[in-house]
Amino acid sequence: MARTTERARPRWGLEILLVLGVSLGQSAVYSLLRIIERLTRPEPLSAQTTQMNTSATPDRPWLDLAYQLANIAFPLVPVLLALYLLMLAAGPRAWPADDPGVRPWQRIGFDRTRLGSDLVRGFAVAAAIGIPGLGFYLLAREIGINTTVAPANLASNWWTVPVYVLAAAMNGILEEVLMLGYLFLRARQLQWSWTAVLLVSAVVRGSYHLYQGFGGFAGNLIMGIAFGLLFLRWKRVGPLVVAHTVLDVVAFVGYAVVAPRVDWL
Repeated sequence: MARTTERARPRWGLEILLVLGVSLGQSAVYSLLRIIERLTRPEPLSAQTTQMNTSATPDRPWLDLAYQLANIAFPLVPVLLALYLLMLAAGPRAWPADDPGVRPWQRIGFDRTRLGSDLVRGFAVAAAIGIPGLGFYLLAREIGINTTVAPANLASNWWTVPVYVLAAAMNGILEEVLMLGYLFLRARQLQWSWTAVLLVSAVVRGSYHLYQGFGGFAGNLIMGIAFGLLFLRWKRVGPLVVAHTVLDVVAFVGYAVVAPRVDWL
């Protein structure tokens, strides 16, 4: 068993690169290119706008809905791939309570065994991070290191709010399962230190938000460290998926409701 594990370790390093390469690592590279493009424009970063959740065909709602659902479904494929790879090669324990004999989503705490506590913890984390996060974003924009982020730009339809909620859930599942559950487990099996795993995860998380500006990078770097520490404490991604989803629902739906009525967002 020990010899099998030793032979598998190089493949796990390649596996991490491949999983990130078809998901958030790829997003980080494109985000880096995007910030370079923004910095080389004639207008300053603070005068630029980053639009998210935009309509593809606003004049044809049924087709627009199909586009939005596809945009939600396909980013979840790397999550399924990561869980499948963990199932194919479970590997040794990554922490004392870890049981390689259970299913991969159970190993990282992405299941319903503690649904109540996951929800309570998730909402608490979202509340603790949400208001300071908004303040940090406004400060970053004010000092000129971030764009104006418009997170909700879908045409008004009966399905607009449900799509925002689904998009928020997709972001929470994609980022937390990959950047916490999968990456922490595999990296620990490669005998990375907890500090190294925590910092790499947080830097990658910040990097794929660079398209928003340096405020987006810094804010998500800090969030990545906080989420990583909580994952190390709880050994469950469930609460952090909930927290991330709640933060994005408030951002998407809240912006759509509030932005037309105020001038500071």
